[in-house]
Amino acid sequence: MVDAELRLLLNIKWKIDPSMPGIPFNHRIVILGRPNVGKSTLFNRICGRRRSLVGNEPGMTRDRIEALAEWRGKVFEVVDTGGMIPAEKDLIASEIFRQARAAINQASELILVVDGQQGVTPLDQELAALLRREAKSLSLAVNKVDSLRSAPLISDFYRLGVPQVFAVSAEHGLGVDDLLDYVTRNFSVTEEAPVAPNAPVRVAIIGRPNVGKSTLLNRLLGQERSIVTPVAGTTRDAVDAEFETGGHRLLVIDTAGIRRKGKTRSMAEKLSVIQARKHLERSDVALLLLDATEGVTALDTHIGGYAHESRRSVILAVNKWDAVRKGPTTTQDFTRAIREKTKYLDYAPIVFLSALKGQRIPRLIEMIIQVAAARRQRISTAEMNRFLETLDLARAPSPAGKPLRLYYLTQVGVAPPTFVAFTNRSGPLYFSVERYLENRIRERFGFAGAPIVIKSRFRK
Repeated sequence: MVDAELRLLLNIKWKIDPSMPGIPFNHRIVILGRPNVGKSTLFNRICGRRRSLVGNEPGMTRDRIEALAEWRGKVFEVVDTGGMIPAEKDLIASEIFRQARAAINQASELILVVDGQQGVTPLDQELAALLRREAKSLSLAVNKVDSLRSAPLISDFYRLGVPQVFAVSAEHGLGVDDLLDYVTRNFSVTEEAPVAPNAPVRVAIIGRPNVGKSTLLNRLLGQERSIVTPVAGTTRDAVDAEFETGGHRLLVIDTAGIRRKGKTRSMAEKLSVIQARKHLERSDVALLLLDATEGVTALDTHIGGYAHESRRSVILAVNKWDAVRKGPTTTQDFTRAIREKTKYLDYAPIVFLSALKGQRIPRLIEMIIQVAAARRQRISTAEMNRFLETLDLARAPSPAGKPLRLYYLTQVGVAPPTFVAFTNRSGPLYFSVERYLENRIRERFGFAGAPIVIKSRFRK
């Protein structure tokens, strides 16, 4: 947990705080059940988008996955949980159960999902008995009832002792409307969908497995939001969590560890890597987490390439810095090694931290806010052309032939910052000239952490 001094410094407001603008605190539906009964399929159906991983392998979902949903004018939060096995001794299974218990404590409505094709199982009975003891409204969704011929199968499920039973097919959407009508019966109609004054800064924590991504998310939030174990690849789904600090809203996305294609064997691992790349694309800032005890690996540089190619702003965060034996030049040596192996990310600032101990977390948050602001910084055309007059393009390396003349320079876009240079040559700028321009722009205007795009236009 974040210690009291750090929380006071950050002045964090948690997403579940009922005083915050947004959905009412008691409008939260939690989906529960044993593994492989279709919880994530039902979650995606209610959300109206493919948010949770879905596959034939059991145990696809492990962390709590949350999303906003709307039904007949009622806005609420729906939570997907991992498959619950109460008596299981396995570390990941016990952590999944603990995460599900945390979701139950915050819920206003519970949905227990069972498999209509398999019938009642002992684990279904155990979970139903456990949930009936909760002081929560409980519904039973008998899933995979895909036709009227399957409807008689649900009669056996009444012996689970849950009065409200609904036959549904999450995959095809059958019966889900009746289920939603019931579980949202006490929810208030929202006249207008709750929106915050400003969109949050989206920060994707990316990196190879077991570098501390989930530990960092939990440290930022001050709560056990993601499952953390020594087992590499524990996180599969991306976990979104939002908080506010110093008037800035951050949406942090904990992604699955990205492996090389040859190392991903199970379908769950392949899907989680695809999802991690997908969530990187929807972020503003990519936080590439490196392991200080192992140094920069080839896979780290490979993952950094994904962030660079997607034109996200990038911060290089060196985690587990507390475990490194320090010398007079340790930081400088490590920085030099990073810069040599990730030359394409020379614009990315570096921060050394310990997610486990909470070291330099305030500095990291400050850096995220600065990099996000630089990503959307805009320079006026007049200022850009005053800057252009100070450049000595004769010093910029250029191919032999006609001397380059740069008539005009203007910024045409943000996120990432994009510039157009009008020159006396057709085609793209020579690499060395483009590099010279980028370096001078950074020296003058900053743009820390943001990739700069320079396009050229021929002008007679």
